[in-house]
Amino acid sequence: MPATLEQPASESATPRSVFILRFVSTVVLWSIALLIAFSGYEVFFWLLISAFGLIALLEFYRMLDHAHLPNFKIIGLICGAIMLAGSFHYFSTIGPAGSYDFEVALLFFFLLTMFARQMFARLRHDEPLQTMAYTLFGLLYVLWLFNFITKIVYLTPRASVGMVTGQFYVLYLIAVTKFSDMGAYLTGSAIGRHLMVPQISAKKTWEGFFGALGFALACSLALFKLMPGHLSMLSWAHATVLGLLLGFAAVIGDLAESIIKRSTGVKDSGNLLPGIGGALDLIDSLLFTAPLLFFYLRLVIRVS
Repeated sequence: MPATLEQPASESATPRSVFILRFVSTVVLWSIALLIAFSGYEVFFWLLISAFGLIALLEFYRMLDHAHLPNFKIIGLICGAIMLAGSFHYFSTIGPAGSYDFEVALLFFFLLTMFARQMFARLRHDEPLQTMAYTLFGLLYVLWLFNFITKIVYLTPRASVGMVTGQFYVLYLIAVTKFSDMGAYLTGSAIGRHLMVPQISAKKTWEGFFGALGFALACSLALFKLMPGHLSMLSWAHATVLGLLLGFAAVIGDLAESIIKRSTGVKDSGNLLPGIGGALDLIDSLLFTAPLLFFYLRLVIRVS
């Protein structure tokens, strides 16, 4: 396994330089993604989301390999690609609300394929169960959760000229999530004293947690103030609640990946992105904030 899995993204750099590099990389990458989304070329946006999702899934399976945990990575990646392609077709043509049958059918196909594959592998104690469980968890944790970004794009009605309008909510999602990450880092670095979950992360503090909530709330309210017409499904009350919920979910998403990295003995999921690490390190918070925003829009605001 490459040594990069065992090394942090910038081991010799100072915390300030790492933060600056991480911030610049994040801004550049998500700016490109949003420019593609706003350009109207929906296929290009899907290709970008698919590339990041599949790379992140591969990184997850490589982390398992590093810890000598069994998995069917090839099957996971193939089923993941089918999920991304099929869901894009269903989301863009009939909408996310009508794609339920496809997702259930895909899950059935994935389980059937894993059991069929296991028939040609050795049976040793509980290893078959571990292999299938780790493979399925990777697909659900990385791709199924990340795919909610595509769902959000198609959740709101198209404009009269046929253009999608959900990209404004994706912009809102990414901004609030990343401001939460920034607030946690800046507040935790400046005044962090009380460790939040030392058994998972030696750097996360309660001060950083409340800083994440504060930054996320401020970003949510500011974006609603700046473009109320494009976020017409929201109100001041919704923007306040979502700011706090997304800030909380972003912290949980970051800690969730920390659990996986701690369990597999790696520092970063990869070395794809300067100052960040791997694709999974980039999207870890979004894996929880994207589904939360989608379900809030669907179940609370009742966007259909």
